[in-house]
Amino acid sequence: MSKRLRRVLDALQLTPTGPDEFTGGNLPMPHGRLYGGQVLAQALLAAAATVPDDQPAPRLPHSVHGYFLRPGAVDVRVTFAVERLRDGRSFTARRTHALQRGRPILSMISSFQLDQPGLDHQATAPQVPDAEDVEPSDDQLTTLDHPLATFWGRYGAFDIRHIEAQVYLRPGQATTDVQHVWMRARSPLPDDQVLHRALLAYACDQVVLEPVLRRHGRSWATEGLSIASLDHAMWWHRPVRADEWLLYEQASPSAHGGRGLGTARVFDRSGVLVATIAQEGMVRVP
Repeated sequence: MSKRLRRVLDALQLTPTGPDEFTGGNLPMPHGRLYGGQVLAQALLAAAATVPDDQPAPRLPHSVHGYFLRPGAVDVRVTFAVERLRDGRSFTARRTHALQRGRPILSMISSFQLDQPGLDHQATAPQVPDAEDVEPSDDQLTTLDHPLATFWGRYGAFDIRHIEAQVYLRPGQATTDVQHVWMRARSPLPDDQVLHRALLAYACDQVVLEPVLRRHGRSWATEGLSIASLDHAMWWHRPVRADEWLLYEQASPSAHGGRGLGTARVFDRSGVLVATIAQEGMVRVP
């Protein structure tokens, strides 16, 4: 397995510390602040660990709604306290607080469902170049003299490929909120659907707010840029594999008041809609 991916999986391996309580390790970040996708994925896995497994079939996460309340520190382990809100015949709900020094840095509600038959339709996947025809974005990151670029270029656990020109160093060629990105884990993963859904939560936080920057002719290298996740929502519609190519069809419906909203529809390679994502972030520029 790729060393990059192994580091992420090790961080997502939670340790029980009490009834419905867990701790997790942290990935190093150059600015000393926790990566939001890590905390999201860990909180989901903590909630999933309290879902009864004696059902006729597994109850898988179908949605999460969370708020990032404070910046997390990479040098302090995170405690995940899970509250059991409901165990119904079809649905299970959990609230998870991610805590450092006794203070919440993330509060999230997740819902799990027993697989059931029902109405079925989906949006149509866009027509874009295949992943193999797009240059890996991290090839460009390794050439940049910036701490975050160095980190993601050398330690990113996912192969990310921007179909439109990436906005790491300079703005996109057009001021549009439309963005398409291929993404997959760097190595095959076990057949654990909860893990694959958690890894989707982990990975999407890297790109979900980029359409806000693209729409306003900004890049990650914009001098004085301050950006941070505020809240996050995800819906998993169908089974997903994080180790196979996934296409993010992204947009930004609005930016106002120092906040920007990013959305994504996630399709697998065959065009099946597997997830929908929405995140609002603080986006401040000089």
